[in-house]
Amino acid sequence: MIDGFIAPRGLLDLVRNTVPWLETPATDDRPLAILADGPLGFRSVLAAVAKREPQAVGGGQDDATTLDYFTLCLAAHHATVASFVPTDVDSKIRGLLWRRVQTRQMLERMWAVTQRFCLWDVDAVSRRTVAVQGFGVHSGHDGERLSVLAGALASAMALGASDIAAQVELAIHTELEREANAFRAVLASKGAEIEALKLSAILVHNVGDLDQGLSFWPKTAVYQEQTQRFARLAHENTTPYRGVFTQAVQLYKATLAPEGHRNYPLRSVRALRQSYDFLLEMAPFLDTWGERIGADPRLRDADLAEILEALVVGSRKLKGQRGYYRAIAGLMNTVSGRRLDGVVAKMPASVRTEFRGSEVRRQIAVPRASFESMLRKMVRPLAAA
Repeated sequence: MIDGFIAPRGLLDLVRNTVPWLETPATDDRPLAILADGPLGFRSVLAAVAKREPQAVGGGQDDATTLDYFTLCLAAHHATVASFVPTDVDSKIRGLLWRRVQTRQMLERMWAVTQRFCLWDVDAVSRRTVAVQGFGVHSGHDGERLSVLAGALASAMALGASDIAAQVELAIHTELEREANAFRAVLASKGAEIEALKLSAILVHNVGDLDQGLSFWPKTAVYQEQTQRFARLAHENTTPYRGVFTQAVQLYKATLAPEGHRNYPLRSVRALRQSYDFLLEMAPFLDTWGERIGADPRLRDADLAEILEALVVGSRKLKGQRGYYRAIAGLMNTVSGRRLDGVVAKMPASVRTEFRGSEVRRQIAVPRASFESMLRKMVRPLAAA
């Protein structure tokens, strides 16, 4: 393994802990960087690491070790970043491992793996995606990719590999242009206000991740031009991409900013990790998620009590958020009567009192249609501008 980094088997254990439902196919002995090819290449990488002896993955400090470990980190991150407990390898794939690249040959290999990473299927591991006709699927995974591309660009520039730097720069620009065009198209589409809200949250997250990737860059003049082009797009850098990311952040702040938390209240609920079906959707639009949770026969009353407790407590702790209230409302659409009484009875007395309190009752009494209509009205002035 690489000194100071989590061991490969330890990282694999974290993946198994948070997405135990993820299928890993039969694999072979080809290098991890080759197994990464294809939309489900991340599964093949994880399967290969599980199959091999500990010393066969990350067994030293050389380039081969770095490439293997980088590929594994990408696979682990892709598989878990939309789960309840993402693996914490952000700094490694955005900067720390790129700093180990000292030769053009190694850069070429890392860049090849990064290109494969950017093509991995997102819908297989996330329920927080938005499809926009003509512009593909959008998700927070795109931001993770942008942050890794930032690392690649910095490495290419540091080595003077201008051809690879140009390729990476184009990849970053193409993705940002795609997202900006998608947001403009959705804003202009009548009846697509909810999609515009979801997309605003995705765009703000994604350029925030890009900023995180850029934060690893040296603060020297060599990087200034690209920093001015790609950094702080949701803040004061309003010129690139026709200011679309500034529009997105304005809408996000006015509507969904309190929903941009990391769902810590739900992380301890192990029952939610047992199926892809239980992955959280985009907040605050969680009525359907709550209904799915309440109706699923795999979840016992004790599981539902733990989930409901986390939602109630989280609603109090996360000021201004509404998604957990919508999840509670959805859950109560499918769990009611004596069964609901039994579920509530399994929660601590203090949480039962809070669940029956005026604030929870007031929030969940709002019909889903009314809740979403209120948000739609907040989008229309921006769409008309």
